[in-house]
Amino acid sequence: MFYHYKGYTPVVKPGSFVHPQAVVTGDVIIGSRCYIGPGAALRGDWGTIIIEDGCNVQENCTIHMFPGTTVLLKEGAHIGHGAVIHGATIGKNCLVGMNAVIMDNVILGDECIVGALTLIREGENIPARSVVVGNPGKIIKQVSDDMLSWKTEGTALYQELAGLSPEEWFPCDPLAERTKGGKIRDSGFKPWKQDS
Repeated sequence: MFYHYKGYTPVVKPGSFVHPQAVVTGDVIIGSRCYIGPGAALRGDWGTIIIEDGCNVQENCTIHMFPGTTVLLKEGAHIGHGAVIHGATIGKNCLVGMNAVIMDNVILGDECIVGALTLIREGENIPARSVVVGNPGKIIKQVSDDMLSWKTEGTALYQELAGLSPEEWFPCDPLAERTKGGKIRDSGFKPWKQDS
């Protein structure tokens, strides 16, 4: 759902998909080829939220800020299920893991990977291509070319998902039992295997 707030109506560029059960309020600009999942809350009431092209904000994420702040997700940012971004800048082609929390005035450099359940404290400036994990978040290594390729491939799946057509995605009533139906495509994309 979209809500106008104090003179601001959210903007969604063509080619993006915002689930009807996401809530987008006020001063929010969503670029093209973006996917915003159900349960996501993007609340641009006290400041601005800019989501550049090719980003995804998955189910149950929260994006908000202190008054007068701009939250920026740069091109290709990938925000995992349940993550919270509060008043931060997320660099180009970054991955923020599930249920991670990125606090105010954080600048996450381009091509970083933030582990699931990580907390990055207020004001941290994380250099590009850093792997950050833990609570509080610590840089444990640099993002390898293989890791970055894996991340980019995963984000491409969400960019494809943003192009959902009405023929493929629509509300329906459940069936009493499974019938023969369509086939969900196996992209071959697999979870990252932690190296030693």
